[in-house]
Amino acid sequence: MIALHGVNLSLGRGAARVHILKNIDLQIEGRQAIGMVGPSGSGKSTLLMVMAGLERPDTGKVIVAGEALHELNEDKLAIFRGSNVGIVFQSFHLIPTMTALENVAVPLELAGAHDALERAARELDAVGLRERQQHYPAELSGGEQQRVALARALAPGPAILLADEPTGNLDPSTSEGIMRLLHRINRTGTTVVMATHDRGIVDRMRQRVIELDRGMVVRDQDRGVYGYA
Repeated sequence: MIALHGVNLSLGRGAARVHILKNIDLQIEGRQAIGMVGPSGSGKSTLLMVMAGLERPDTGKVIVAGEALHELNEDKLAIFRGSNVGIVFQSFHLIPTMTALENVAVPLELAGAHDALERAARELDAVGLRERQQHYPAELSGGEQQRVALARALAPGPAILLADEPTGNLDPSTSEGIMRLLHRINRTGTTVVMATHDRGIVDRMRQRVIELDRGMVVRDQDRGVYGYA
């Protein structure tokens, strides 16, 4: 589902230029649940952005769902993401002037779906927010906002979900709920790649753990076990 070969990426210019990702080689099979862990600055978020085609590597190949992302222009990348990759961020990125239902419907409307609101309602129902569809982000708790963000990412039916610190702003109890929701999403067939600094959460994912340090993969352990303990 995701293959990276010899990926290097630097950010900044001149003396401030920093080598973020260093010779990354990864193979991720479909339906896997991946936990990427590492300290701040280790390259986790940047690696997710490369997988999504939001950052272009300086060297190397990035192949996602059969498409060579490094060969696509920005317009084709946007079309590809809209159909194949859902992205969830730590800070939710909901549109404050739109209801939960309208936020989830946005990617569907951009794709020209005639039943965007109906599909958005089904996604909100699936994440346990049937009664909160007409509420605005400011009227929702942090956990509810993250569930809206998940519903929005999943509404187009992507094969891959990339989650960057999805529990970073949440209390332990709410984080637990989000992790169990991610597990359920993975069990329906979606490949889930999650970056986090929380080793405890990653260890409980039980399947595959990738550890980054200073832009390099220093551990890649596939336990071959599905579930969230």
